[in-house]
Amino acid sequence: MLRIVLFLVLIALAGAGAAWIADQPGDLVLTAGGFRASTTLPRFVFLLGLFAAAVVLAWSILTTLWRTPGRLRRRRHEKRHARGRHAITHGLLAIGHGDTALARRHADTARRLAGNDPLALLLHAQSAQLEGNRDEAQRAFRAMAEREDTRLLGLRGLFIEAQRADDAVGAVMIAEEAIRLSPSSTWASHAVLGFRCARGDWSGALAILDSNLSAGLIDKQAYRRQRGVLLTARALELETMDRDVARESVMEAIKLAPTLVPAAVLAAKFESEAHQVRRAMKLVEAAWLANPHPDLADAYAHVKLGDSARQRLQRVETLAAKTPADKAGHVEGQLAIARAAIDASEFDRARAALAPYVNDPTQRVALLMAEIERTEHGDGGRARAWTLRAVRARHDPAWTADGYVSDRWRPVSPVTGRLDAFQWQTPVASLPSDRGTTIESSAFEEAMLAAPPPKRVTASPSESPVEPAPAAPIPAAQDNSPAAALEEPAVTPAEPVDPVPAPAESAPVAATPVFRTRTDLGKPAPAPIPAVVPIVRAPDDPGIDDEGPSDEFTEQIGTPKAQAGGWRGFWSRWGA
Repeated sequence: MLRIVLFLVLIALAGAGAAWIADQPGDLVLTAGGFRASTTLPRFVFLLGLFAAAVVLAWSILTTLWRTPGRLRRRRHEKRHARGRHAITHGLLAIGHGDTALARRHADTARRLAGNDPLALLLHAQSAQLEGNRDEAQRAFRAMAEREDTRLLGLRGLFIEAQRADDAVGAVMIAEEAIRLSPSSTWASHAVLGFRCARGDWSGALAILDSNLSAGLIDKQAYRRQRGVLLTARALELETMDRDVARESVMEAIKLAPTLVPAAVLAAKFESEAHQVRRAMKLVEAAWLANPHPDLADAYAHVKLGDSARQRLQRVETLAAKTPADKAGHVEGQLAIARAAIDASEFDRARAALAPYVNDPTQRVALLMAEIERTEHGDGGRARAWTLRAVRARHDPAWTADGYVSDRWRPVSPVTGRLDAFQWQTPVASLPSDRGTTIESSAFEEAMLAAPPPKRVTASPSESPVEPAPAAPIPAAQDNSPAAALEEPAVTPAEPVDPVPAPAESAPVAATPVFRTRTDLGKPAPAPIPAVVPIVRAPDDPGIDDEGPSDEFTEQIGTPKAQAGGWRGFWSRWGA
């Protein structure tokens, strides 16, 4: 609206000026030497306007002719650049869908038409990477690293190529150069942090972590957690070398990350050694409520030095009661109770703690049951059956990071170098699935677990030890030998026994029970010999089978001679 009003005002002023000039009387005379020209004022103004228009037109024509070569050059350059950008665009699209040949053609076109374009260098490097030509890719990334505008991108590419070549030192040097140029570079800070952690340079790792916080790469909460992890790693390393520094580090770590299991365990150990039992118990309880762990239960049981096994059992029961039954970590409390009960010889309490899990046991449950059978009754057969069951049982939670399972906690992942990657969880390979089990329970295991535990029988020296009659025949499932071996078992004495006039052993019974107590004849020993299992190999025994494997899925191999390598094995397999 304002422009319209201004335009109308200017037109009015121009009209008023033209009317004023037209109303002026008289003539305008121009004299130059002998030349004399006379005209009116309106005519003079009109001729002056025509002259000015002619001058402007002539100047425009001259400047256009002067600038035409430059304009032609710029237009040709813009057209060339547009073709180069078109090649870059379609080359990157070809890389996206994996067309190596098309990407290489577009990269060559882009280098010819737009060689100085940063995207042309990037297309050239990525096409070389797609073809597997690492030398060409490194040359392209070096060219990018020498330019000011693409230096970080070139360093990033050189870092990736160094990683592919397993050049850890070169990769870290490149990352340190990148972090010097740009402290906010995420990939460079992560690479340098992982390298310093892997080298055990905890002070340098803490400095990088502080730099990440200053650059805004991590938030305050993540910074506290990661700093606690690094301090815990340093404390674990210095625990036996510099206990003062280790104690100071772990105490700061437990303040930053109170739920970190290794920090809580080590801090509780230091507090226990300083006779701060209640403080140590509080540290373990705080970590247990967030993440029940066997190391926490063990630290809680031994928080007071010199306690008996029964006192440790009571303390572990107190800790396990803090975890509700509907929580996933409740099983850790029951396993801790079973472990402490076995140490205290409270086998009934241990069996009661493991009772809800024996139908579908994990490896730890099966091994604890095997230990109970071996320690309480001296029952080697049932213990072996539980051990065999542990081989096929589900895995227990473990320290896992990026598919890597470790027997101990580590601050960084050995796969990716990621900090605080290890989590206490069940490995992925042992998670339940809808596929059927490939290994079924053996007949030996079922028979051993179904049989009642044996009872110890001690024979006095004055009485004649007579073997009791078998209550039931030997289950056929306990033996994989031929039937004749069951009817006539061969007995090989370990050493000859001198005849004595003392009471002799009664006639042997044909079918003897699997588990029974035997004593040496002629030697009055008050302590009974542990139960002996007959020389019968179970189906799952990983021994040497004289008859060869009967499993159809087992590779049928020849004689030891045929298994030999070289020309002898070849010749023997041909029947020679």
